[in-house]
Amino acid sequence: MSEIVGVRFHQAGKIYYFNAASFDLNIGDCIVAETSRGLELAKVVISPRQVLSADTPEPLKPVIRKATDEDIKQDQRNDEKAKKALAQCREPVARLNLPMKPISAQYSLDGNYLTIFFSAEKRVDFRELVKELSRNLRTRVELRQVGARDEAKLFGGVGKCGYTLCCTTFLCEFTTVSIRMAKEQDVTLNPMKTSGACGRLLCCLGYEFDQYRAIKEALPQMGQEVSTAMGKAKVVSVNSLKQALSVELSTGAIVELSINQITKSDDKPRHGAK
Repeated sequence: MSEIVGVRFHQAGKIYYFNAASFDLNIGDCIVAETSRGLELAKVVISPRQVLSADTPEPLKPVIRKATDEDIKQDQRNDEKAKKALAQCREPVARLNLPMKPISAQYSLDGNYLTIFFSAEKRVDFRELVKELSRNLRTRVELRQVGARDEAKLFGGVGKCGYTLCCTTFLCEFTTVSIRMAKEQDVTLNPMKTSGACGRLLCCLGYEFDQYRAIKEALPQMGQEVSTAMGKAKVVSVNSLKQALSVELSTGAIVELSINQITKSDDKPRHGAK
């Protein structure tokens, strides 16, 4: 039987699981864990729970210790140190004429490992850059290329809604977003309105997609004939959010009715109706 705890190394980052062993941990506690990049500081986001060893996909690494005040101060010093390292990285990038943009840098807790994230249109041969940075910074350096969405997550910012970007506050993983989701929600297909800070489709288009789809399935379709208290009518527009329809009566008048005020007809939408 193992005591498993879920932690995040960065806000809105992926959750990783460690063996909490005999530590008494609660949500919000900081711990020090061993990773492929050495010791790192993490925050507990899933409280310890007992699970059978057979239920874990692989042997979990143990929590090294509860973070001390010195660990937390060291992590803060590393953040300042990483900013300076990022600035030092930009000079050789320009000098070596490398088609890449350094975005962010992160030190391991012990300072023996530095990860620099960058964006680029294509693959970049950065071997000379790594050698120079390792020599100048006197630590092991890894350069990691990220996509447009990860770039926005690292940079942060404010979205069209006026709130901090979802990817920097609570989205730990990116899901597929398609233009079909925008169409289903009757969003104007204008890149200025459907694109986020990363230049890709807004992540929030996926939040209510299933609800909109379920509502539309329950509503009559465009061009379908329906029955109303005023007689037969044809659906000319649908407002999914209000669950209301605009219908054309036999007199030519167009009125808006709620879904409760109409009865679906068995007639299919007229051919070519929009």
